Amino acid sequence: MTKQPFNPQLRAARLLPRTIISARTLPMLRLLIKLTRSARRPDAQVVSVDADVSVHVFRPTSARPRTPALLWIHGGGMVLGDAAQDSGFCRRIADQLNIVVVSVEYRLAPEHPFPTPLEDCYTAMQWLARQPDIDPARIAVGGASAGGGLAAALALLAKERGEIRPVLQLLSYPMLDDRTTTRTDIDPRRLRIWSPGSNRFGWRAYLGATASDGNVPPLAAPARYDDLSGLPPAWIGVGTNDLFHEEDGTYARRLQQAGVASTLSRSARCLPQLRLHRSENRRLAGLPPSPNHRTGRSAQRG
Repeated sequence: MTKQPFNPQLRAARLLPRTIISARTLPMLRLLIKLTRSARRPDAQVVSVDADVSVHVFRPTSARPRTPALLWIHGGGMVLGDAAQDSGFCRRIADQLNIVVVSVEYRLAPEHPFPTPLEDCYTAMQWLARQPDIDPARIAVGGASAGGGLAAALALLAKERGEIRPVLQLLSYPMLDDRTTTRTDIDPRRLRIWSPGSNRFGWRAYLGATASDGNVPPLAAPARYDDLSGLPPAWIGVGTNDLFHEEDGTYARRLQQAGVASTLSRSARCLPQLRLHRSENRRLAGLPPSPNHRTGRSAQRG
């Protein structure tokens, strides 16, 4: 009997489109986001950091001095999305963990290719570290899909510059490796929403002229970065039906080999979703990890 490609709990998954984002659909998708922006108004304070970067700030109902904070970076394949799209998640994390969550409105490719989106995120992190109610020594960075890739790159950039040291990386199905676009062994029938074609479009848009000669900067594609030592602990979550499954697993193993405490959480036959391990919730709340948290921990859910 042939094994079903999707988890039985996700029966509707097969009805989802295999791809949405492409050069042809991008203008329409951006227009839809713009038209629905007022309906998605976040329960947050919107702050202009500078002329190009703004943030949505979610504060907990019971604030405390020198609180930990999460800098959250939205997904959208580097070409789509906005800071308001994960407002429900940001509000829930702020209230449940009693921390400040800041979602970044960064500029998008192809109009603004690498390094602009990454530098926008760094600008937002600098702003967050300067806030009087934030403990700059307890800032985590995280994101989903393209946002997860930018969060991983942001941790690397912070390591290089040495000004701010994030204490945790929360990488939900992160987009880490442009070389996935050259793979020929991927079965697109198991994928939904983000296809190999979408992936090629997103990476071309983000890399811009840097991709023309094949010399992709490691900060643009974190999987190309040689030395991963000295990075903050990482949680990486990915579904086995996600296009990024292999590259995310490889990145997690490389972190472990570099001595970085990391948790790889795989959801069998699942599509992308954000599920945080209990230890990562404790770290976000400014507490020590649970005793069973180990370097190289891997979990798989059926």
